[in-house]
Amino acid sequence: MHIVFVHQNFPAQFGHIASHLVRRHGFRCTFVSQLPAGMSDGVERVQYVVRGGATEASHYCNRSVESAVWHSHAVFEALKARPDLKPDLIVGHSGYLSTVFLRELYDCPIVNYFEYYYHTTGSDMDFRPDFPNSELNRLRAHMRNTVLLLDLESCDLGYSPTTWQRDQLPGTYRPKVRAIFDGVDTTLWHPRVDVPRRFGQWAIPDGTKLVTYVTRGMESIRGFDVFMRAANIVCRRRSDVQFAVVGDDRVCYGGDAEITGNQSFKQYVLSRESFDLSRFHFTGTLPPVLLAELFSATDLHVYLTVPFILSWSLMNALACGATVLASDTGPVREMIQDGVNGLLTDFFDTEAMADRMEEVLDRPLDFKHLGRNGVEMIRNNYSLEVCLPQMRHLYEDAVAVRRLRTGGATE
Repeated sequence: MHIVFVHQNFPAQFGHIASHLVRRHGFRCTFVSQLPAGMSDGVERVQYVVRGGATEASHYCNRSVESAVWHSHAVFEALKARPDLKPDLIVGHSGYLSTVFLRELYDCPIVNYFEYYYHTTGSDMDFRPDFPNSELNRLRAHMRNTVLLLDLESCDLGYSPTTWQRDQLPGTYRPKVRAIFDGVDTTLWHPRVDVPRRFGQWAIPDGTKLVTYVTRGMESIRGFDVFMRAANIVCRRRSDVQFAVVGDDRVCYGGDAEITGNQSFKQYVLSRESFDLSRFHFTGTLPPVLLAELFSATDLHVYLTVPFILSWSLMNALACGATVLASDTGPVREMIQDGVNGLLTDFFDTEAMADRMEEVLDRPLDFKHLGRNGVEMIRNNYSLEVCLPQMRHLYEDAVAVRRLRTGGATE
């Protein structure tokens, strides 16, 4: 079988499954992205080049749609220029682009990956009243769903990484969308014994507790400010704890700049109260191996999110056996049972969060079983060994569904 994967980035969510299908099952896999053409682990990369996009003159609510059209057409043109590529299946990430144009190029089944469908109430958009979304942002949210709706209608089957994320989709389309996680590479993300309590230039002295927080960008949607307030409470109460904050000083989601003005969100948070910054270590992004070592060495890992896309970092921390304290929000509750494989805390109650942090720091051995249970959960339910076969079966089912609908074989 020949599968064409479509995503603006490489390898993104499709790298593991593409290389797995090539190595283990003899599939031919082609990956269309904005990266230069070449070969990666047996997968051919085809580059698409975007010739335009939304501008300041574009209506604010329509900019994401306009950019998606440019990306989608660029993918169409890149594949049209390769008549030698005759896929049996197309797998595309729906959001930055749509695969619907490819219906005009190929008569083959399409599987779409649906990451997030926006709602203006009961969602990330109104979860934090201290960071309200503007009226225009709420209007734009409806248009941001346009590409997903096109692909939900057009695709043969689809999948979302979690049940919670799938259930944000309109009920009409949920029966054709499965919940299949991207898969955790447990050869990388696993408990490491006797790792040095050091990261970069910082060494954690003997007798000092380590609390970690990991994020792609320091922003309100991932509760960076909430973590810092709770951590500061702990910092003032006791002298035997240090905090490692991993991630970049940038906003990946949301409109924090509308609140912070010219400051970055990190600068904004640090300006709101006094912190002993000698106890907070901002590491920037860490290579995966070092991050796995940090998860293995930490006394407590804190993960916070509003109701939104679940972060890979939570799953990686669980896979490494970290004791995790996480926000009691919808996407997190799917993965963590309080007192079973982690701890849950109210997103907004920083005093209660600080108290829970201290419970673990005072009696770390009493909570070690949570990390062991987290490792077992990931290996049994969310490892690559579990998830990749589920994806392969989804792809094969999509081919079968298409045959039934068309009354014959696909090209």
